[in-house]
Amino acid sequence: MSRKKLGFWTSSSLVVGNMIGSGVFLLPATLAAFGSISLIGWLVSAIGAAALAYVFIELSKMIPATSGGPYTYSRSGLGDFAGFLVAWGYWISIWCTNAAIVVALVSYLGVFFPILQTNLLLSAVVGLAIIWAVVFVNTRGIREAGIFQLITSVLKIAPLVAIGIFGLFYIKLENFFPGNISELSNLEAITATTTLTFFAYMGLECATIPSADIENPSRTIPRATYFGLAITALVYILGTTALLGIIPAEELQYSTAPFSDAAAIMWGPWAENLVAIGAIISTLGALNGWILIQGQIPAAISRDKLFPSIFGKENKNGVPAIAIVISSILISVLMAMNYTKGLVKAFEFMLLLASMTALIAYLFTSASYVVVSIREQGYSKGTFIRLVIATVAFVFSIWAIAGSGTEIVYWGFILLMAGLPVYVWMLIKKTRT
Repeated sequence: MSRKKLGFWTSSSLVVGNMIGSGVFLLPATLAAFGSISLIGWLVSAIGAAALAYVFIELSKMIPATSGGPYTYSRSGLGDFAGFLVAWGYWISIWCTNAAIVVALVSYLGVFFPILQTNLLLSAVVGLAIIWAVVFVNTRGIREAGIFQLITSVLKIAPLVAIGIFGLFYIKLENFFPGNISELSNLEAITATTTLTFFAYMGLECATIPSADIENPSRTIPRATYFGLAITALVYILGTTALLGIIPAEELQYSTAPFSDAAAIMWGPWAENLVAIGAIISTLGALNGWILIQGQIPAAISRDKLFPSIFGKENKNGVPAIAIVISSILISVLMAMNYTKGLVKAFEFMLLLASMTALIAYLFTSASYVVVSIREQGYSKGTFIRLVIATVAFVFSIWAIAGSGTEIVYWGFILLMAGLPVYVWMLIKKTRT
């Protein structure tokens, strides 16, 4: 049976939707603690994201018509073990992040339904209901999930763009000075804000993951990735600039809903509620996109017999439904843990850990690109340029990992090594067949 595939707009919305999630609504408040120097962090992280996007796009051309994204590309250049580590860490990062997205979504719903802010059991039930409703949409077929993603991407970007553009007319230049209000040096502040802002670009590779389900992937994936990255960077930078100019950094850093606060200053209470709706749509769209991806990664590695075969089984709609369901069970467990008193900080720590394991995937993919590029295209006039861009992507990934902090790097390594028994088990199974 032929599958319905994703086109340019649905592929672009997958990139935009997975990058623009709940983080954009909260990150400006975190960056305000550094001052307007954080805008430089946005620009530097955008350059790093562009270098990584180039690596993923070039690899999608050299390894066409396959699904798996970072896993497939890392395995192609660096072998089975590297591919397994990337897939293991990337898969963990996805369902951990999805748990955080659901919690954020429920918290935004609390603006309109205050009972969700006080009744933890009801909040957990609502969160679980949202998870499994989105899982149902994704198991219906990849095209249906893509259309849902396109709709939510358009709806959620609208209020962010409105504040980013019209907010420029409400800016007070004195709010940008001094540029660095932290106790760090300028270089340290830029490093810290670059690491923080880069987390918001995670998802730039999403159009390459279901590439086997994309129409004309050699043309659609590059266009969708660059377009999605450009739109996302524009929304981020414009929005942060407007907020830093409208609200003094000393106040902004303590805001729990910075975009809503800015909307209230600009247009009144009705706008504050509108932006809250945008936040709900944003998190819902991000959840949909990442649930789609969380099925593709284990399915791809399962087909290569490096993961249990059950993860690769597809339903009648051509969707790895079992992989999505198993991952969603893990999301549900994590979300339930988050609503248990005393485990909130542990949950937040797990989210940072998820970000670090995702960066491992970018690191391995950048290294693999060098191997695959020389193997497929040899040494030519473009080799030097390719090596330079791959080096930029590689160094940037290490920089971002280091910026996560020594404790996160330590536990991230432990978490990755915890996958070794699974890898050994699959190797033993292969030797017996």
